[in-house]
Amino acid sequence: MNALVVAADATEKIGDPALNITIFGAFVLVTLVVVFRASRNNKTAADYYAAGRSFTGPQNGTAIAGDYLSAASFLGICGAIALNGYDGFLYSIGFLVAWLVALLLVAELLRNTGRFTMADVLSFRLKERPVRMVAALSTLAVVFFYLLAQMAGAGGLVALLLGIEGTAAQGVVIAVVGALMILYVLVGGMKGTTWVQIIKAVLLIVGAGVMTLWVLAKYGFSLSDVIQGAVDTAGEGGEALVGPGKQYGATAMSQLNFLSLALALVLGTAGLPHVLMRFYTVPSAKEARRSVVWAIWLIGIFYLFTLVLGYGAGALVGPDKIKAAPGGQNSAAPLLAYELGGTVLLALISAIAFATILAVVAGLTITAATSFAHDIYASVIKKGQVRPDGEVRVARITVVAIGVLAIVGGIFANGQNVAFLVALAFAVAASANLPTILCSLFWKRFNTSGALWSMWGGLISCLVLITFSPVVSGKVDPKTGDSLSMIKDTGVDFHLISLENPGLITIPLAFVLGIVGTLISKEKSSPERYAEMEVRSLTGAGSEKAVVH
Repeated sequence: MNALVVAADATEKIGDPALNITIFGAFVLVTLVVVFRASRNNKTAADYYAAGRSFTGPQNGTAIAGDYLSAASFLGICGAIALNGYDGFLYSIGFLVAWLVALLLVAELLRNTGRFTMADVLSFRLKERPVRMVAALSTLAVVFFYLLAQMAGAGGLVALLLGIEGTAAQGVVIAVVGALMILYVLVGGMKGTTWVQIIKAVLLIVGAGVMTLWVLAKYGFSLSDVIQGAVDTAGEGGEALVGPGKQYGATAMSQLNFLSLALALVLGTAGLPHVLMRFYTVPSAKEARRSVVWAIWLIGIFYLFTLVLGYGAGALVGPDKIKAAPGGQNSAAPLLAYELGGTVLLALISAIAFATILAVVAGLTITAATSFAHDIYASVIKKGQVRPDGEVRVARITVVAIGVLAIVGGIFANGQNVAFLVALAFAVAASANLPTILCSLFWKRFNTSGALWSMWGGLISCLVLITFSPVVSGKVDPKTGDSLSMIKDTGVDFHLISLENPGLITIPLAFVLGIVGTLISKEKSSPERYAEMEVRSLTGAGSEKAVVH
């Protein structure tokens, strides 16, 4: 394997594919051993779905950070900052601020009220079957868009590492990632997945920290000099990197795009099913609270690193090389690693980034499988009359199906900025899930009709607006004429609205629909059930018992 990765300039060779694959293979082997050891204790549904509720707050907080710090956080945001400066860093701010919403509004309350999934909470005081069905479908939609981002990140990263530029070859890479993801989840369940996420979080934060110190050392530990270096390397127009408006703000529509993106990012985390599910892996509400505090610290530190890494990539690599490299702007962090430490650091950082993708897709997949098996199969189809081992078996079958869908979708999404793709998942979560969660927890009059109006309305409107937006078709680079949409054929254009992230429309719409659906319905809410839910959510009393409706 003497072929070397070719970056922007065909004469410049970076990296050693053999070393890259060796280091990544070593990580896969170590984590597979961890997964197999963890799987020996998977005997019940609680073991498979919630890791037997055996993790401490710090352990779970680290795993949450591992779940949350995805390819979008490392590859996408670094690339966005390198190319768009201030506007790219807005992703980091949005992702981090969102955790305050999760901490203050949902973390402890959800842990006290549910068992395995978000639908457990919603069905506590509402009609179980219709609510579980739509909650499960919204979970699957959020997970699908999140998986698209991770698969796109995998394709771009390996394209850089192995010099693979053909779409078909990158598709094979995405399929391999999907197969590994399926293996992790089938064997290890939530316990194995959690340990993989803990390992990956430590590696990612340490690796990003080392690169951050390295970049700062090159500029006398002056962040101002790093940013000035990025401005100088960008050449004409480089000053735009240090102020708002390079990506969002030039036109009224770009300003609306920014507002919509910010709303989706800040509100989306509190509705992300794979993040909410992590609160059930700890034994008590106190540990759930500690989990979020640990997660906020770790995630906050990492996002500070991305500011240095993004501008560092802009300064030391340059926007032209980043754009021209296989994987485009998602290659900024690996290219920076090569610029700093050569072949070995590139291999280490790329292996960590690939491990990041594997860990996150494993967490997403088990969330989707749990939601389908627990909420649709066991609660709706079987009406609660199912053995736990039968439910787990259905979850494992679902893992395979979701893996195949993720592979197919990832091939189409390859080349998109992964941070932006994740923002679409946040928009779906904030539209379909968050309004109903908040109304269910805090509004005594809220009823099943309001929940269904809100969730169906938020989910359908979000999916329709994404489908007919420039994200899917019709977005063209004005300089090159190349398609920037998921559909690469510039002759295909069926977009009807110019808003790229639908959150500005769909999130308020979902709240309004929930209120209207509740007020016009003749259904009477149960004050007794609300009082019981309020006591349980605030005190944790009875939270270890099964939720029976």
